[in-house]
Amino acid sequence: MRHGKPHHAQALSGKTLPNIHPHGPPIRQTVMLTAPAALPRHPARSGLPQKPFPRSVMTAHSLRLDHLVISARTLDEGTQYVADTLGVAPAGGGAHPLMRTHNRLLNLWGGVYLEVIAVDPQAASLAAAPADGGAPRPRLFALDDPATHARLENGPYLSHWVARVERPKHLPTWQAQYPQRIPPVVPMTRGDFTWSLTVPDDGAFPAWQGIGDGVLPSLIQWDTTNHPSTALPETEISLKALKGAHPQADTMAAQLRWLGAAHLIELQPTEGAPALSAEFETPDGLRTLK
Repeated sequence: MRHGKPHHAQALSGKTLPNIHPHGPPIRQTVMLTAPAALPRHPARSGLPQKPFPRSVMTAHSLRLDHLVISARTLDEGTQYVADTLGVAPAGGGAHPLMRTHNRLLNLWGGVYLEVIAVDPQAASLAAAPADGGAPRPRLFALDDPATHARLENGPYLSHWVARVERPKHLPTWQAQYPQRIPPVVPMTRGDFTWSLTVPDDGAFPAWQGIGDGVLPSLIQWDTTNHPSTALPETEISLKALKGAHPQADTMAAQLRWLGAAHLIELQPTEGAPALSAEFETPDGLRTLK
């Protein structure tokens, strides 16, 4: 009579081991293990065709809103428009020698500011002429465009906005990789501040597939440690919403997604002219700049 349970052989794949039992002859037991499932092969190593990552969705870090742009015939006109609407007048700012423009600034809550920009009448017309004696480069934000001049006859308006590219992303390198999507990068200065800004060679607004109209943002990267908003007086004004309207809103939206800026603006289609508007929360209630 046998006592206890037999000691079964250890399971080793493809091997037969004796089952040693203290009360009987050895029993030879073959144990077969199921082979593990084959691991998937990497396409690049298997010779299988690889599906490229679609460029239409290629972007890196999301952008941040840097500032809004009010275009005006003169700084005084633009300053008065903002003061009448928001209750606080922009101040400070300075000149942009390369572009022959100057500005005044208004701090907003959250590291964002409002810029009033106009042609600088004190800047010599040839101050930014190239060394070969040619004409100076066109001013930024379409300020030399006759259509802009005509619109400014009706007063200052919210013409544009600028999105911030933060490190470790490098704006000039990004632009060099995608020159069809990002305009040339221009080094800029104002006082102690230095930065890089995307400006098309003709001074127009940034565009994608031939359209932009101020609704697509310019891109900026600051070289200085402190953002200009930190040097401005604090206000009790905050941006609630930036809104854009464009007849080709789908095209605009595709480029905004590619840039990583779609979350910064509420975009709607329109049958009218392209336009921007910004809603602000102020001590006196909700106010809108258009």
